[in-house]
Amino acid sequence: MRYLSFIEGNRHTYGYVVNFGVVDLGKRTGLPDLKTHIAARADVLGQEPIADPDYAFSEIRFLPTIPNPSKVLCVAINYREDGDELNIRPAYPLLFTRFASSQTGHNELLPKPSHSEMFDYEGELAVIIGRPGHRIAEANALDHVAGYSCFNDGSVRDWQKHSSQFTPGKNFARTAGFGPWMVSANECTDPGNLTLQTRVNGEIRQRTNTSQMIFSISWLISYISQFAPLIPGDVIVTGTPKGFGSSLKPPVFLEVGDLIEVEIEGIGVLHNAVGPDQ
Repeated sequence: MRYLSFIEGNRHTYGYVVNFGVVDLGKRTGLPDLKTHIAARADVLGQEPIADPDYAFSEIRFLPTIPNPSKVLCVAINYREDGDELNIRPAYPLLFTRFASSQTGHNELLPKPSHSEMFDYEGELAVIIGRPGHRIAEANALDHVAGYSCFNDGSVRDWQKHSSQFTPGKNFARTAGFGPWMVSANECTDPGNLTLQTRVNGEIRQRTNTSQMIFSISWLISYISQFAPLIPGDVIVTGTPKGFGSSLKPPVFLEVGDLIEVEIEGIGVLHNAVGPDQ
C-alpha cells in the first residue's frame, strides 16, 4: 500500500493511494499525521480497508512523506562501484543528519540557494521506521521498518565542504525531495535488490541496485539503534552511487529549470524541478 502526506486546501493530512486518487485517512481516523498512524497501526500497516478516493492527484499538493520526523539520519557513502574490491569496506559508515525543514514533497520546487552555484542531487532509498527499538539486532532489523520511499538528498557542495561536518550543505530549506509516498514493507519484501535510477532533464546520471550497498539496510538500522533509539517516523537515508553532479568530469551542477527524477523499482518516481531561491 502507498501512503502519502499531502495538503488539501489549507489542511495538512495523510492517506493512501487508490484508483489514481487519494483516500484521506486523516479525516477517517482522527490521527494527526502519517507518523502517528504508523505508530498506532504497526501490526496492520498496508492493510487499510479499501475506499473510493476522496481527491484526485490534481486536487492535492504532496508533502514530504514524513513531514515531521524526529530524526533523519543519512549515510554519506554506501555503494560499491565498478572496479571496487568487494572485500574492502570501511569499518563504519559516515553519517550525518538532516532537519525536517530541509525536506519538500513530490512535484514541489527545490530552491537553488542564492549562496552557491554548486547545488547537487543524490538519488537514494529512504527507510521509514515503523516500530520503536533500541539496540536492535541485525537479524530482526527489518521487522522495525514501516516502508520505503524515494529521496533526493539535495546538497550545496561548497557549504558541505566548509568543514568535515556536512550539516550546513545538507540543510538548506526545502532542498531535499522526499516521496512521492511510502510503499509499506509488506509490499517491498526485498529492499536489498531494487534498481535505483536518477535522471536530470531525462538523462540518466545515476543507476545502481541496492544489492550494491556496502552497509545493508538491516546493518544500518542495527548500528544506528545502538546510539539512537528509533521511533516510528524516523527516516534513514541509505546513500547514493556515483553520478551525482560533483562526481562528473567536469562537474555539472543544477540550474533553475532542471528536472530531477529519482526512480526506485517497486516504489515509484520522485519528481522535483529546481526553482529560484525565495
